[in-house]
Parts: sequence; C-alpha cells; structure tokens
Amino acid sequence: MLTTRKTFGAVLATAALFALTACSTGSLSSDAPAAESGSEASGDITVGTVGVQADIQDISAFCGDEDITVALADGFGGNSWRKITRALFEAEAAKCPNITKVLYTDAQGDTQKAISDINSLVAQGVDVIVTFVDGGEALLPTIQKATEAGVSVVPFVGSPGGEPGVDYVDFVSEDIATYGKNLAEWTIETMGGEGNLVMLGGIAGNSYSQAVYDGVMSAVEANPGITLLNEDGPVATDWEPGKTQQVVAGLITKYGDIDGIVADYGGGSVGGIRAFEAAGKPLPVWSANDSNEFACLWYEYKDAQPTYQIATESSRNWVVVAALHKGLAATNGLPNDEPSTYNLEIIEDSTDPDKMPTCEPDLPADAILSSGLTVDQLTELFK
Repeated sequence: MLTTRKTFGAVLATAALFALTACSTGSLSSDAPAAESGSEASGDITVGTVGVQADIQDISAFCGDEDITVALADGFGGNSWRKITRALFEAEAAKCPNITKVLYTDAQGDTQKAISDINSLVAQGVDVIVTFVDGGEALLPTIQKATEAGVSVVPFVGSPGGEPGVDYVDFVSEDIATYGKNLAEWTIETMGGEGNLVMLGGIAGNSYSQAVYDGVMSAVEANPGITLLNEDGPVATDWEPGKTQQVVAGLITKYGDIDGIVADYGGGSVGGIRAFEAAGKPLPVWSANDSNEFACLWYEYKDAQPTYQIATESSRNWVVVAALHKGLAATNGLPNDEPSTYNLEIIEDSTDPDKMPTCEPDLPADAILSSGLTVDQLTELFK
C-alpha cells in the first residue's frame, strides 16, 4: 500500500471549502454546463472536462513509483459488458509494474453488499477504488468515508451523486443523457416520426438507465407523433438477455404493437429480438450500444424484414481506463487532464452505407468490438 495515500483525503477535505464547477451528478445531463477547462482536484486533476476517446493518455504518465493496490468494485458483474470491462481494467493495470495487487468485487446488484465491498477494500488498504455505482446515491456516504480515509475513489458510468473533486476524485462517463437523446432521435426518425416507443434499461432504480431515459424523453417530447409506452421510467431488464426476453415478451402481450426500441445495453437487446421472433411479430426499429450478436442478428433478419433497422453507439467499456488513470494520478500526486465526460456518436447505422453494422462471426456473440480489447483478447476472454 502506498504509505502517503492519506494525503489525497486531506486535499479533498480542504477542497470541500471551495465551489467547484462540476455538477453534483457528474455528466448525467446534457443540460449541465460543460467546463472546457475543468476544475482541479488533488495533483492538478481536472474535473468536469469534456472530450473524446482519443484524449485518453498512456498509463505510464500516472503509474508512479511506489507499490500500489487497485480495485474494481462492481455493483453488478453478471453480464458480458461487465466481464469485458473487468478484463480491460486488469489489462490496463498490468501495464504499471508497481501495481502489486488488482482486486475485484461483485455486489451482484445488492446495494448493501456494494457498501460492504467498498468498506472491505478500504480495510484491506487499497489505494485506488474504481467503481460502477449501481446503487446510486445510497453509496455516497460510503464513498465519502473511503475518500476521508485517503483512498482515491473514481466512480464511472453509474453516478453516486455528490460532488466530483470533493467527495471522490472524479466521475467518468459518457454524456449519458445525450447518448439517450441521440439514439432516440435516430430511432424516431427511422420510425417515420410516429408510433409506439419503448426504452429498455437495466437493474431497477439504477442512475445510469434513468439518465438515458431522461435523454429519450427529451427526444420524445419534441415528437408529438411518438407514444412512449413506459412513461414511468426505464423498463428493468437487469441487463441480461434472458430477463430481457421475458420482459419484452410481456411488453408485446401488453401493448401489441411496438414500433421502436431504445436500449442501454445491446448485449441484452438480443434477448428482446428473440421475443419478437417467438411472438411472430415484426421486429421494430432498434437502437442500443454495440454488441457483436446485436449486429449479426440484423444481418440474419434484414432480408425478411426490410423495415427492421438498427443503430449503435460505442459500448464505451474503455471509460474504465480513464477512471483508473485518474485514481492513480490522485494517489501519486500527479497531474491528469483527461476528460471526465466523453462524447459519443453513432458508429453503426444500417440505413447508412458508410456505417453498416459489423458482425464478426469468428468472435463470440458477446464480444464488443468498440470495447478497447483486441480481437485476440476478446477471443481469449470468451473461451
């Protein structure tokens, strides 16, 4: 364990006396002001900046020299996205020779276990905790205590609320609401501006799916011909293909006609596609983040169902790399000006000849081609 790790907690305690420009829930909303120059936390770490994947730097700038223990505290590890993200985190940590331990916890969707996992990691003397917060603001007091104990905590994708740069090092994610809005706008346009739309989320109550839903709502509100069938929030699928198939089958029974779907997990969407096929219903226009099987299924059904179209944005597993970098920089007192928020764009669009979906039949169905892992790494991971 790095012997000077308590320095970071002391710096953040001082920083709490000052107002920072970052919004309290990270970049969950595109309405939040984008701080192009950012504000600074311990070790000149910029907080609240916006950029793109190409702005992520080589980890060698942040490794430091002293022995360090890092951990990935996952709120839920039960799908391929989480498996790939863990592998990417471990592969990135392996590039620093002074990272002597890489730990992993899986709360299995249980908020109380997520709290216990973080407390346990702190007790073990971990220097850096990168965490996907599925439990939302219920985790904030635990994260604050970890920060006070000198641990560099960096939530990514799932926000705990609070104030980045004060309660923890930074919050790293894509611009989530814009992600939802962009996919919804594409879906609505491809639907012809009218019909029934559904938004599929993950674990019930998670902050990420709610933020995507908010982005979808902003697009729906601008299109009076669209009826959002789930008006009370994202449909919970647990981000699992089997559960998604069951849930979508229920939606088909309840509503009959569904013309478009926006999902926040392409890997889970394949279960929903199977539900439409089993019901003998035409496949709707569908947008999500990228997944090998999601693309391959489009090629399987496109000729028989020419109105079935898909679009994806990056599944952005690679944001965990930026989160690890920020945690290391904070622990080592080194500067880090990598973005906190990453702008995404549509990378696959079956209506655009220049962005046709990519299906790699030699790779596993669960592979995510935009993840940041190489083809060889994905093949090895899913053996």
